[in-house]
Amino acid sequence: MNDSSWGAPPRAGYWGPPDQGPAQGAAPAGPAYDAHDALYPAETQPMPIVPDMPEVPREPMPSASQPAPEAPRAPQAPKAPQAPQKKSAGRDLGAAIGVGVGLGAVIVASLFIVKAVFIGVIAVAVVVGLWELTSRLQERKEIKAPLVPLAVGGAAMVVAGYVRGPEGAWVAMALTALAVLVWRMTEPPEGYLKDVTAGVFAAFYVPFLATFVAMMLTADDGAMRVLTFLLLTVVSDTGAYAIGWRFGKHKLAPRISPGKTREGLVGAVTFAMAGGALCMEFLIDGGTWWQGLLIGLAVAASATLGDLGESMIKRDLGIKDMGTLLPGHGGIMDRLDSLLPTAPVVWLLLVIFVGSG
Repeated sequence: MNDSSWGAPPRAGYWGPPDQGPAQGAAPAGPAYDAHDALYPAETQPMPIVPDMPEVPREPMPSASQPAPEAPRAPQAPKAPQAPQKKSAGRDLGAAIGVGVGLGAVIVASLFIVKAVFIGVIAVAVVVGLWELTSRLQERKEIKAPLVPLAVGGAAMVVAGYVRGPEGAWVAMALTALAVLVWRMTEPPEGYLKDVTAGVFAAFYVPFLATFVAMMLTADDGAMRVLTFLLLTVVSDTGAYAIGWRFGKHKLAPRISPGKTREGLVGAVTFAMAGGALCMEFLIDGGTWWQGLLIGLAVAASATLGDLGESMIKRDLGIKDMGTLLPGHGGIMDRLDSLLPTAPVVWLLLVIFVGSG
C-alpha cells in the first residue's frame, strides 16, 4: 500500500482542522514563526537544527505475486513407527498359478496320450522362445539375428533329435548354424559378425538344449523320464522360492539376480533331492533312491545356473521379462530358463544310471 492512500499530510505548524485554511487574523505558523513570535516581534529566534535521523528500513509489503510468509508451525508429535510390510513376490500370484496349472495340464496330457503331440508342443515352445529372444535383441541391442532360419532349423532340430537321436540333433544344429550365416548374407555387411554370432548362440541356447527333452521320450519309459525331469525342475524352483521368500537373508548373486538368496538355494537342493529320490524309486524302471539324490542335486545346480544365465541376458538387455505372453510369468523364455540347461543334465544321468532304452 502506498502513502497516497492515507491522504495528503497537513502543513507543518498548521493548527486548524485538516480541511480548512488558517483562521482569519491568526499568525502564520511555520518552523521559524509561531505564536511566541507574534507576542515578541523584536526577538528573533534561531531556527532549530534538527539532526538527520537514520531512515528506518521498512519491510516490504507482500504483493499478489509474492505470498505472505507463513506463520511458524507448532512442532508435530513424532509419528508412530509403522509395522514392517510383508514381502511380495512381485507378480500376480493367482495368474501365475492359473497359467502354470493350465500349461502343466496341456503338457502332461500330450505326454501320455500321443508322443507326437508332445514333440509338437516342444517345437512350438522353441519357435516362440526364439521369437522372443531375437525380438529383444533387436529392440535393445540392434542385433538382427535372422529368425526364419532359426525357427525352421529349431523345429527341425527337435524332430531330428526324436527320430535320429543325438546324431540327428548335432547334424540339425550344424545345418541351422550354416543357414544363419547364409541368410544374413542377403543384408548389408555392417553388423554381420554380431548378428550371426547371436543367431548361432540362439540356435544352441533354445532348440538344441530342448532337443534333449525329445531324446528322453525315445526310451521305453520315456514319458516317465520326461515327467521326472519336469517335476524335479519345478520342485527345485518351488523350494528355492518358498524357502528364499520366507527365510532368505544372504544374497546369492546380488549383481545378477538380487532376489535369489543362499537360503533359497538350500531350499532348492533339499526339495530337488527329496523329489529325485521319490521319482527314481517309483517312476523310473531300475532306478534307486540314492541315484535320485544325485539327480536332484544336479537339477538344483543346473536350474539355478540356468536362471542366473537368463538373468544375465536380461540385465544386459535392460529388461525384466523376455515377453508378456504368459500372465504372471512373463514370456515363454522366462519359463524355459531353468528347463533348458537341466534337460541335457537329466538325460545324461538317466542314461548313465538306467541306460538309454
